[in-house]
Amino acid sequence: MKKIKRYTGVLTLLVVAALVLSACGATNNPNVAPHSGIYGWVYQWLGRPLQNIMIQTAHMIGGENGAGWGIVIITFVVRLILMPLMLVQQNKSVRQQEKMARLQPQMKLIQTAMKHKGITPDQQMTLSGWQRELYSKNQVSLTGGMGCLPLIIQLPIMWGIYQAVFYSPQLAHSTFFGISLSQKSVVLAIVATVFTVIQGYISLIGIPEEQKKTMQSMMIVNPIMTLFFSLSFSGALALYWAAGNLVMIIQQLIVTFVLTPKVKQHVAEELKEKPVEVVVTKEKVDALFNPSGESNTANTEAKKELHQDLRNRNKGKQQRRK
Repeated sequence: MKKIKRYTGVLTLLVVAALVLSACGATNNPNVAPHSGIYGWVYQWLGRPLQNIMIQTAHMIGGENGAGWGIVIITFVVRLILMPLMLVQQNKSVRQQEKMARLQPQMKLIQTAMKHKGITPDQQMTLSGWQRELYSKNQVSLTGGMGCLPLIIQLPIMWGIYQAVFYSPQLAHSTFFGISLSQKSVVLAIVATVFTVIQGYISLIGIPEEQKKTMQSMMIVNPIMTLFFSLSFSGALALYWAAGNLVMIIQQLIVTFVLTPKVKQHVAEELKEKPVEVVVTKEKVDALFNPSGESNTANTEAKKELHQDLRNRNKGKQQRRK
């Protein structure tokens, strides 16, 4: 569920990017840069500075490829600035994955119980409480992982690059190895997509089969999304994504072959000192659904936990009313 929410957030941000860039191109004249509103603000603080950097880079490098190299350099700088943040988040993500793998036996008991025929709201509440307790006692966070912050930071940069090329006649007519930066480029879109596939393939190395099945769906979705958005806008943005995805391959190599083995070793050492806390057992689950069964002790314990959870919720509601 956490992965689904994360991917939904990423897709939402990409859709927002598409709407913003489309609106920018549809409502403005290439000869008249925006001076007011959010478009004017972005152009003033991002579009124009990036435009100047690309023009200066084009003059310094010379030739027809100067503007394209300016975009590549800007992309590498942005990605290198973001890399420490992304590596920290990757570290958290790997730690969460390792700990979740240790909790799978208890999680499967909860998931199976949730599908129990005739389950009542109170029983669902009890199971949810056990799940929260399981996470809490084993220091597993539902909010751990990559998140969307790196993409949020990149969004204004993408917008700025679009404006820089769109409102500069010099850059609009620039090319990168014969590829127009102002027109849609199938070649750059394919390159960006191929880099996405390579990065995704590397990310699956060393991943458990059960988790790999979940991630394989994104192996299909990510390249399709990259291809779609690269073909939707100018070659300048396709070049930005292609260069960015190349850096992502380098980052993924670091994560897969350097970061992940160290984190796994560290988590294994932690679990030796502090083993996994057992919160859910088959006896407790059986007692929850069979109050008159043989497991009287477990049954009583399950009832106490249920009543305690209900009392805590009632107290919370009363406090909110006050």
